[in-house]
Amino acid sequence: MWIMIAGPYRSGSSDPAVWAQNLRTLNRSAYAVFQKGHVPIVGVNLALPVIESAGPQAYSAIMAPLSLSLTERCDAVLRIDGMSRGADDEVERFLARGLTVFRSVDEIPNARPIGDRTDGANALDL
Repeated sequence: MWIMIAGPYRSGSSDPAVWAQNLRTLNRSAYAVFQKGHVPIVGVNLALPVIESAGPQAYSAIMAPLSLSLTERCDAVLRIDGMSRGADDEVERFLARGLTVFRSVDEIPNARPIGDRTDGANALDL
């Protein structure tokens, strides 16, 4: 499965150290999802390089729209702890489509590890 990781990034903070810590938390969760054999998707990781290219003034025009568009491509979402209107919006989109919302990595079923597939599928086919 392609599983989106939804949680706080900026969430009302103006402190770049908080943003960095939140991003580390998102990425650690993504690694845990990967270890279960799924493809983790972190919207912030897709949006930040685009924002860097466009300039910080484009943050609002890029971050939420890009992250929300990923909800249409993923099979499920892992909502990690922490207040985040954006993450809540992502979850709502999954619920509206009748898709699974995981609240912890432990709820996610194990799949064959990526790279350990014997059925000819690759990571993008999961």
